[in-house]
Amino acid sequence: MIVAGHLLYQDPVQVEGLMFVGDPHITSARPGRRKDPTWPDPVLRKLEHCVEVANQRGLAMILLGDLFDDPFEKDEALKTRVSRILKALKIPPIANVGNHDIANSRLSDGDSLAFLAVNDTLDAVAASGPVCVFDLGGVKLGLGMTPYGQEIPTDVTGAFSGVNAVLWVTHHDIAFEETYPGAVNPFPIEGCKLVVNGHVHTRKKHVLAGGTTWLNPGNINRLSIDVIDHVPCAWTLDRNSRFEPVELPHESDVFDLTGRLVDPTKPSPRDENISSAFVTLLQAEDAVDTSASADGGIMLEEIEQKFERDNTPDSVRAVVRELLREAVARKAAA
Repeated sequence: MIVAGHLLYQDPVQVEGLMFVGDPHITSARPGRRKDPTWPDPVLRKLEHCVEVANQRGLAMILLGDLFDDPFEKDEALKTRVSRILKALKIPPIANVGNHDIANSRLSDGDSLAFLAVNDTLDAVAASGPVCVFDLGGVKLGLGMTPYGQEIPTDVTGAFSGVNAVLWVTHHDIAFEETYPGAVNPFPIEGCKLVVNGHVHTRKKHVLAGGTTWLNPGNINRLSIDVIDHVPCAWTLDRNSRFEPVELPHESDVFDLTGRLVDPTKPSPRDENISSAFVTLLQAEDAVDTSASADGGIMLEEIEQKFERDNTPDSVRAVVRELLREAVARKAAA
């Protein structure tokens, strides 16, 4: 089901706790520097492990956004595999909508996440607001969500009736440890005890803002080398208010480090004063050994990292990605 402006369930859902799964970014296209023998098996194994733990412990799975890396995953078999994994959950999962889940400003019929939602693999929250109430051993917990690009509320007092506490899920640029362009500092939300954020790819220290605690678990899938030290974990919240990590199966040596050690005798061609994404494409083409990745994956990784640093608009990102695909295709045909 797609949830937009209404409660998912009229009555509280009995659970032992919640499991938060950060940004799986499932994709049939191998990320540029990943060197796993098969792909996307590593992230699917992590998702399967999450399902096993959730079922064993009686937990409701909460997906923090970006289930897929692309709004439209072209591999139909992969979508079927994801659906089969998630349908094994005893309690249907609830997914927030991330920036990689949508081709437009809101969830729409062409998005793979919407396809899974209307086929009852999961429930996707398309509009900011209250979602449902969980009953954790007599403690009533109201769950709300705000998808990417929508305004996070500052007051949720009265959003739920008869609850002991409110938890909100977001998918936004939040400045947990350092600020960066486009990021907002954690702020108090009246009536909300806890916010769990997706979107930011690594685990961050929690921040207390007024009476609201902000948490950022980080991704379960390491897509780029800048998160090489990140330990993929899902996080659980039990009826005793314990928030704990569940380390997921993963290997340490999964990245091709070609080109990452820069020869100090060669000056970097990067000009930090240039902000144009189109110039960035040209810079990456000069700076990266494209022979190490015939599909342009390593080049794309460098560009994506700059996108994140500069908070490049999604519309510009889409144009640059398409230019890169065309350039790779021309090179392959030459």
